[in-house]
Amino acid sequence: MLPLTIREIERATGGVWWNPREDAAAVTSVCTDSRAVTPGSLFVPVVGENFDGHDFIDTALRAGAAGTLCARLPEDLQSDKFYIKVDDTRLALKNLAADYRSRFSIPFVQITGSVGKTTTKEMIAAVLSQKFNILKTPQNYNNDIGTPLTLLGLGPEHQAAVIETGMNHFGEIHYLGEMVRPDIAVISNVGDAHIEFLGSREGILNAKCEIFDFLKPDGLAVLNGDDALLRTVHRPFDTLLCGQSEGCNVRVREVADHGLDGTNCIVTTKRATYALTIHAPGEHLVYCASMAVAIGERLGLTYDEIVRGVAAFQGVGSRMEVVRLPGNRIILNDCYNANPQSVAAGLEVLAKSTGSRKLAILGDMGELGDHTEAAHYNIGALAAMLGIDFVIAIGPKAEKIYEGVVASGGDAVHYPDKDSAQGELLRQFGPDTSALVKASHFSMHFETIVNFLKDQEYTE
Repeated sequence: MLPLTIREIERATGGVWWNPREDAAAVTSVCTDSRAVTPGSLFVPVVGENFDGHDFIDTALRAGAAGTLCARLPEDLQSDKFYIKVDDTRLALKNLAADYRSRFSIPFVQITGSVGKTTTKEMIAAVLSQKFNILKTPQNYNNDIGTPLTLLGLGPEHQAAVIETGMNHFGEIHYLGEMVRPDIAVISNVGDAHIEFLGSREGILNAKCEIFDFLKPDGLAVLNGDDALLRTVHRPFDTLLCGQSEGCNVRVREVADHGLDGTNCIVTTKRATYALTIHAPGEHLVYCASMAVAIGERLGLTYDEIVRGVAAFQGVGSRMEVVRLPGNRIILNDCYNANPQSVAAGLEVLAKSTGSRKLAILGDMGELGDHTEAAHYNIGALAAMLGIDFVIAIGPKAEKIYEGVVASGGDAVHYPDKDSAQGELLRQFGPDTSALVKASHFSMHFETIVNFLKDQEYTE
């Protein structure tokens, strides 16, 4: 981070420096977690549903923070610390990040989508890093706190930025885009995620298209050309459609899915034809790769740099991570999150996996509103149609997955919670079994199942 004077922070946030002094040092980092404060940082207390960061201001200052933004001043002000009073600390953090971002004239890529945002971000970053020093969104810091903190991590060494932005309500992508102000806007797809709050897939499309609100006039839109709704988008920007359909500007052909060993494909643009190797499971990754090709070309990468970048992609933790255990047992750890599109993609990978027995461990999918029962039932039916040998459905909503499997002639069992399913997990996860583990993260936390299976002592 470039140094920020306290006067610059005061101006950017529209706040008031409550105890100004002439010898105040510049700030070189920003933090919202009092437990992660570094010496000389700016502490920004965030107010949540069940906590108020203002209660930890003194803790952060004692830990070494140089000062704080605050909507509520502490009773006692420390003379060697600074306090900038603002109306709303979240808005102040946003305004600070937007002001700081304006210092940089490097290319900014902003990504959103219903499924695969993080994977798309990682693929694009893998390609662009062959030419540039990249700043990318760490982990999944893609909300109204993570995005400004990511932008405030920009430094003079960075030559391009790849920023992931998420949402579950109208206006959120607009809010984040006002900070990012992208040169390139990417929408990976439009699915059913968050349909409970957005009403329909058309509503989801409109919310995703807020990414164009701050796209620069000479910017580029990169869209999934096989997504029926995204093909209807008409914007006054240079637009590239990436996919396997006719009419795509960046065309994917000759897809060879090698299961857990990855995928090969040919991607053709106006400039070149790329023979790509993706070293991660999932045929859907060809969309991420084709988008990375399009953006790589736009930013001047060579053929070799683009091909090498796609091959360097290693996947993302808890997103189709392949865990190999004794007895040729394989866990497909895809438990970061779940919606109908991503679960279907996971089941397709499982169906093509190398184990002689295919086991799906599936849990509740959240934020589907009136579509909840039908979506879970259809996932169960799909598992049976794909020939999955056994499904363990866990959670109250997942009972419909069980019903869908059984009605379609498959074999399944349902448990209300993870603890009651442990015995079944061990019985079904035998030698030469590939197991997909997938559910909505925040409600189900299926990483505990992955760890439970990993921690067993297998003798076969």
